[in-house]
Amino acid sequence: MTAPPSAPGDRAPVTILPFQPEHEMFRDMARRFLQAECVPNREAWEEAGMAPRSAWRRAGELGLLCFRQPEAYGGQGADILFSVALMEEQVRAGVVGPMMSLHNDVVAPYVELYGDAAQKARVLPRMAAGEWIGAIAMTEPGGGSDLRGMTTRARRDGDEYVVTGHKTFISNGACADLIVLAAQTEGGISLFLVETAGLAGFAHGEPLEKLGQWSADTTELFFDEARVPASALLGGVEGRGFAQLMARLVEERLMTAVGAVATIETALARTIAYTAERKAFGQRVIDFQNSRFRLAECQTEAMVCRVFLERCLMKFMAGRLTAEEAAMLKLRTTEQQNRIVDACLQLHGGYGYMLEYEISRLWLDSRISRIYGGSNEIMKEIIGRSL
Repeated sequence: MTAPPSAPGDRAPVTILPFQPEHEMFRDMARRFLQAECVPNREAWEEAGMAPRSAWRRAGELGLLCFRQPEAYGGQGADILFSVALMEEQVRAGVVGPMMSLHNDVVAPYVELYGDAAQKARVLPRMAAGEWIGAIAMTEPGGGSDLRGMTTRARRDGDEYVVTGHKTFISNGACADLIVLAAQTEGGISLFLVETAGLAGFAHGEPLEKLGQWSADTTELFFDEARVPASALLGGVEGRGFAQLMARLVEERLMTAVGAVATIETALARTIAYTAERKAFGQRVIDFQNSRFRLAECQTEAMVCRVFLERCLMKFMAGRLTAEEAAMLKLRTTEQQNRIVDACLQLHGGYGYMLEYEISRLWLDSRISRIYGGSNEIMKEIIGRSL
């Protein structure tokens, strides 16, 4: 089953964000790539548990990868609104893999912001071209959000670090050529740029079987005295990793909210269209007061989430978005994402439970949003500590 083409109701809503013609040209190119290259192959990629390298290379050719990085490193020096446009179009197309936002908005910025000139020159152009696929490895079997409790260790041995440990739930893990790895060192948590090709002592598992997001490569990583050069240390000094991770999680949670709001709006647009056509007891489903009232509630909450998201995006672009605000945004939008998508599935009746209907895929893919990027319970802790 392939996703239906985007309907008029799936287009971007009225916005206060300063989108320019170049953003809309980029959005259109992203839409055409997703519809032509990804949607027809979704079932095959879901079966494989990941998108193929050919899709990544094609995305790189079109300029859909690392476009926010400096031109000197293969990017376009673009702003975050290009990432917003890409994320929205990927949600509307019903395509999870390739996980371009992780590659573009999570992994690449670590290299740009904390890497030295040699690291940036080696890594970023390859990521922009789709030659290298990026991943970040924080979570371990013994703990997810508890970063200080990680047990993976990197021991300095001359001009190398010897890495031993086990990571899990790593997106892009099986296909990654470059991993931003968090590990304990003598100086505290440090980050390393680990190149996986031919790395002795490194292995990844098969793609994990998940509730949803089936074409998103998610796997375990194993390090058994894997040796990486000392030059792989990100930031040049041990012990900076925790602060680096905390600083970057604000944007990660912001982009999670972009996906959540796009999912809400997509689910509502398709449910309104479905209930306007589907009949029961001689009238359209949307003509029942219960249906109208339920959709009215969801539409109102969608607007509230959209306004909050755009306020936070504007603050982020001005360099003023706080960790607490990002946590509030992630908490609110993902909770509403799950509630509204579930309500939309209910209005589809029995057909909502069928995988051939897009609403069921949205329901399955939405559940993880309350867990990754820091669980929503952790978001409450972050907010609560600021009171």
